[in-house]
Amino acid sequence: MKRILIILLTISCSLLTIHCSAQKQGQEKIDSMLADIPKQKEDTNNVILEYSLSGAYSVVNPDEGIKYGRQALALSTKLGWEKGLAWAYNALGNNYLAKDEYQKALEYYIIASKAFEKTGEKKGIAAVICNIGVIYRIQGDYPKALEYLFKALKLDEEGGYKKFAGVAAASIATVYSIMKDYPNELKYRLMSLEYYKEAKDKGGIAYATGNIGITYCDRLEDYPKALEYFLKALELSEEGGNRANTVQITSNIGNAYENQKNYIQAAEYFHRAAKLAEEFGSKDYIGNCLRCIGSLYITMAMDSALEEHMSMSASIKPVKNSEPTLGKYKPHVLIPRTKAALISAGIEYLERGMAGGRDFAAANDLSSGHRLLGNAYRLKGDYKKAYEAYALYYASRDSLFSQENKEEILKMGMKNDYDRQRLADSLKVAEREKIAAINLQKQKSYKYMGIAGILLLMGFSFFIVKERGKSEAARKQSDGLLLNILPEEVAQELKSTGTTTAKHYDNVTVLFTDFVNFTQAGENMSPQNLIDELHTCFKAFDEITGKYNIEKIKTIGDAYLAVCGLPTADVKHAENIVKAAKEITMFMEDRLGKMGVERTFQVRIGIHSGSVVAGIVGVKKFAYDIWGDTVNTAARMEQSSEEGKINISETTYALVKDKFNCEYRGEVKVKGKGVMKMYFVG
Repeated sequence: MKRILIILLTISCSLLTIHCSAQKQGQEKIDSMLADIPKQKEDTNNVILEYSLSGAYSVVNPDEGIKYGRQALALSTKLGWEKGLAWAYNALGNNYLAKDEYQKALEYYIIASKAFEKTGEKKGIAAVICNIGVIYRIQGDYPKALEYLFKALKLDEEGGYKKFAGVAAASIATVYSIMKDYPNELKYRLMSLEYYKEAKDKGGIAYATGNIGITYCDRLEDYPKALEYFLKALELSEEGGNRANTVQITSNIGNAYENQKNYIQAAEYFHRAAKLAEEFGSKDYIGNCLRCIGSLYITMAMDSALEEHMSMSASIKPVKNSEPTLGKYKPHVLIPRTKAALISAGIEYLERGMAGGRDFAAANDLSSGHRLLGNAYRLKGDYKKAYEAYALYYASRDSLFSQENKEEILKMGMKNDYDRQRLADSLKVAEREKIAAINLQKQKSYKYMGIAGILLLMGFSFFIVKERGKSEAARKQSDGLLLNILPEEVAQELKSTGTTTAKHYDNVTVLFTDFVNFTQAGENMSPQNLIDELHTCFKAFDEITGKYNIEKIKTIGDAYLAVCGLPTADVKHAENIVKAAKEITMFMEDRLGKMGVERTFQVRIGIHSGSVVAGIVGVKKFAYDIWGDTVNTAARMEQSSEEGKINISETTYALVKDKFNCEYRGEVKVKGKGVMKMYFVG
């Protein structure tokens, strides 16, 4: 069973190190460097000190890091020192990345890469290109991310920068993990470990080993193999004194045991992790571990094989000598022995965990916690508290459901040429088989005509005409189905050449819609009525977008994605999208007035203009799709919109301000984008 409450399992070890134990180490470095600043003259040594300070502050206080990065920049400019400029720009990018201002970070990284190219410093070029790849990964542009990360890896290999190569390989593995390409994820996780071993970087070895364990556990579900790597990573983390990683990996081991339904050992390691987190002094870690224990107990209570576990000893035996021990902590966990006791204990741990680590916990972890509490109270027979817990779960489910849809869209990367070639080959084979079948039919007809003579000629001629008519009807039906999947231009290219190529479009406008009260409405409707209402709404959206030369891309759940300006350019792409959006809101307002909030939905719309890449992905149930930061930003516009409103970006506003009345909303903080100006269309 997957554990969705374990936040630390799905966050990379490197980030945990940065935000936890590295903060304390970073502060020690900062204090030391600050003491040296008064001793420095205005020379290159001072520049090195200031951009090093900037990098150290990115872990602890990015705003302070930006201050020192700019000081390093100013002094480098004064001295005319190109190398100092390059590292200062890179340090500024690191600090903006820490602030989640990805676009600004990307701008500084690009400037830094150009500065490094002037100096010819390959190590710096490789580092900053890797950083650019990470930004593209965060923004959801996975083809671009892989392009830069593979460049960085190649430079690291050529320069012999083994540690940096380990970082690049790990970043590539993360992209493949998001794309759900788990064999490649494992390949580059293993590669990352080998690079760290060659660099003799003990911290990197521990980090890579733990990540391989996560791949085996959470992706490949090979739990014995996962435990092998987790136990090794735990030993390495203890040797290195990395308490943050030790807590995390101990929790990972508990998760692997729980997935095997070895609840006794799972409880052992979750309790160990909680104890270590308490000694570490991190409320976030403690809260996470308590939620793990609570979830485990409730899972045990709901397991049909519970009696088998209850018949076992109530206390845990010490671990085998081959497994690492955890300092002074002596493992001896008492597990409740009855179903009722498990439920009560599970509720207690869950409530303590959710109260203790709320700031660090992701929204979906807290939402799942409420659902588990609801299950536990229902099993206990306390229906009032079960109702309250379920109400909190469903209250957060709408926004989570919508966000998951957007993330699923943003996490779809383009498939490689091999996949598209397989699609083309399958179409060519089908066409050849169709032609061969027709020729065979003709040959049979000619043979019968020769035998039967002139009297049957007319009859067979009629038959041939009839068959050709059927073939033509089938062709028209096939073409119609193809045009329902692909734009006409792309379908024609596929039919004429047997393949398609992804294309870049500079001037398009992307529209996202989402139903705000979808879950609430779904609770009041039968499944069939829910699907019927979705079909009615999306059919109307299709009719509206069809009027304005807009290409519908897809629907995912209750989300609707469309774009104007491709595959055929349209100078009115922004205007057409806004017109369609206004009609969509009018349609939904009218329908809401007729049907009521319990039988239909409230719509929220976001629009952004820019460039995208479009093409075909996959072979089975293939789809025409779009990617790029423009799609990402349009999704953020929708998330920042309101019920019944059309929210547009500053870029789109500049294109339509003379056509529509728009209300300036001010600057709004956007996840992954920093602060952006937005407008409501009147």
